[in-house]
Amino acid sequence: MSFARGTWRFLVGVKDLLVLLLLLIFFGILWAVLSQSTAVTVPGGGALVLNLEGVIVDQASEQDPTQALLGSRGLREIQVRDVVIAIDNAASDNRISTLVLDLDTFIGSGQANLQAIGRALTAFRKSGKPIEAYATAYTDDSYYLAARADRVWLNPFGGVLVSGPGSTGLYFARALEKLNVDIELFRVGTYKAAVEPFVRNDASPEARAADQALVDGIWAGWKADTRAARPAADIDAWLRALPQRIAATKGNQAEAARAAGLVDVLGSRTDFEAALVEKLGEADANEPYPFKATTLGAYSRANRSLVTGTGPAVGVLYVSGEIVDGEAPRGTAGGTSIADAVKEALASNNDLKALVVRIDSPGGSVLASEEIRRAITTAKESGLPIIASMGPVAASGGYWVATAADRIYAEPSTVTGSIGVFAVLPTFPRALEALGIGRDGVKSTPYSGEPDLLRGLGSETRQLLQISVEDIYGRFISMVATSRNLPVAEVDRIGQGRVWTGSTALKLKLVDELGGLDMAIAEAARRAGIKSDGKVRTVDIETARSPVSALLESLFGPGDAAVATDPWATLASRSRMRALAMLGDVQSLGTGATMRATCLECAGMGSPRPAKAAGVETAMKALASGALQSRP
Repeated sequence: MSFARGTWRFLVGVKDLLVLLLLLIFFGILWAVLSQSTAVTVPGGGALVLNLEGVIVDQASEQDPTQALLGSRGLREIQVRDVVIAIDNAASDNRISTLVLDLDTFIGSGQANLQAIGRALTAFRKSGKPIEAYATAYTDDSYYLAARADRVWLNPFGGVLVSGPGSTGLYFARALEKLNVDIELFRVGTYKAAVEPFVRNDASPEARAADQALVDGIWAGWKADTRAARPAADIDAWLRALPQRIAATKGNQAEAARAAGLVDVLGSRTDFEAALVEKLGEADANEPYPFKATTLGAYSRANRSLVTGTGPAVGVLYVSGEIVDGEAPRGTAGGTSIADAVKEALASNNDLKALVVRIDSPGGSVLASEEIRRAITTAKESGLPIIASMGPVAASGGYWVATAADRIYAEPSTVTGSIGVFAVLPTFPRALEALGIGRDGVKSTPYSGEPDLLRGLGSETRQLLQISVEDIYGRFISMVATSRNLPVAEVDRIGQGRVWTGSTALKLKLVDELGGLDMAIAEAARRAGIKSDGKVRTVDIETARSPVSALLESLFGPGDAAVATDPWATLASRSRMRALAMLGDVQSLGTGATMRATCLECAGMGSPRPAKAAGVETAMKALASGALQSRP
């Protein structure tokens, strides 16, 4: 009888799930019809509000349908291309009189993407239109953008907490020793620090020196850009005497920031919005802001026709996130998914005359990196000029992909290089021994059952793995040498797994020119003979979005997790996301490809990774919930 009741409950559950899915599909179709029939209007003389809630990335991650249906949709991810295009359009749009940077809930971005937005903001100011910025608290990334505003507003209860790049990593050697877990490590490259967390409890002197040089270079670029945008803001002087400056204002961080010339006006959000109502006029009822304005999302929809059409075009292929074998959703670079997207674009779009490969990836699987590179090479063999555009990070496997290009562009703060290869395998003979579990068996050859994670790797297997790693490294540096027209010995010298900023990579001839995606597209168009009036038609080439994910986003919009606005909470949220994503990287090493061209230390310096952090957080909550439920 209990079996029958259980079967009945199961069938009812399946029925309820099917009804829910049908309702979602129905309302999705209804929403699509209504959105198509409702014209988006931009009020004349109003502001374009860049409401940068969440994080800015190269390619937004797809929402997890299960989590979305449960009401957990994570942080909002805004694509840098959408921000730059909106700013560029607004500069010549007579309907837009002012640009507003709403940075109150902005967590951050990779610095290369900030530089791209910064250039667009500088060009916007040259149009004669003002920029207003507001936040309760400014951190490195939000202040980098705010420095380009004509007026920087700060909440009287807020502050400017600029800290510079750098963070704390996790090292697991002692913990693994306590758990009796052995790490079998095979690598090439003096600076291949990605594996150090498994074999050390701190950074090696070589890795520390390389990382210090990297953050110093990124920090120098940040300060130079900020000084050029806002000469009154002496960041070095501000940081040298920060406690004394705060003490002089009796703990009032906002007043100290104004006295130092970092901000212009102290006022609440109500004060800020009232000033814009007086300047721009009052908005209609039910609008998101009390002053005449259009938001980034609405403005992008209103101008969607500007980026469509026919005729010669430059394809922009996005390689974003960790490079993994097989298929993967947007935000992760699945080797097969991206290769298929390239093949489909070449087969179905005769308008494509050139290809720009936009890379924001710390690398990953060697085989997947090569699968993507081969797909790009196929496009090259068909006669298309290939240009690589490096975003915040294009290292290790990301650089592997870039070698297929005719020319490589990088931002000054791009993190690149990390030309090295490693393999890592955990084995558990000591852990099983401690639990009293024996291991035994028979072999027909020395390689039967290898890699043997239970008894430990055989000596022959260890030798083969090391030879394989050295072989792949040799192919890597030979590929770079051919692509960059450099001697193999020179590539080996500047390789060794070491990471560089884009500025240094230019001197080392690893990249050809400093510039953003716009410059890469212009160069691709020039090489393809595409004539334009400055606006080249582009076609985005990306992994096909899951229909369920697209439907959920159309119904509920992008992520909407709450973001704190006070100064320290903003810093803590970024740090927490970085730590969780770091744990996700460790998990990937244990479960993903064995042969890897990955720069883990680079990942923490690139775009924020809320999707990876959310995945780890969900797993940790599930473990904690299970542990609590199992307690007597």
